[in-house]
Amino acid sequence: MGTVLGAMRNVRWHELQHAYGSASQVPGVLSRIAWGDAPTSDEALSDLERWISTPPVFDSTAATVPFLWELAATDTVRDRAGVLDLLATILAAGNAEHPAWTRAAHDAVAAGRAAAARLAAAPDPPEAGGPSPARTVRAAATRLLAAIDRHVCPMCAGLSPHAAQAH
Repeated sequence: MGTVLGAMRNVRWHELQHAYGSASQVPGVLSRIAWGDAPTSDEALSDLERWISTPPVFDSTAATVPFLWELAATDTVRDRAGVLDLLATILAAGNAEHPAWTRAAHDAVAAGRAAAARLAAAPDPPEAGGPSPARTVRAAATRLLAAIDRHVCPMCAGLSPHAAQAH
């Protein structure tokens, strides 16, 4: 595997749409999530959630999901739990006017099931005090894993939860 988010340049973002227009800004937002300080990363994650998953999904959503999985698995990303929560939001979202976009987005989330399982099973490093980032990531991954396993929606009707593991 190369540089984190290195494959983003292979996506034709300018041809994709999000809630407010062209998805050409998505790579910059993903980069801010990956390398930004706390306020920058939080703002970028919030922007991305509004752009690609609420309320409907868009054609850019499925293209973005593999990079979200990459960020969730990268220890240096500040809010990995927030990234996992965004993946769960995408899995719960849909677009009745564009069922293929919904199916593609849900398939992309389900394709990361093995990553969610690894993150859910990650050991807690010994830390003093309140909730550790590792515990927060593990809890978010556990919630997402459960959501993937029980996922049903009209647009994914043919996709059983365990078949999703193979996607």
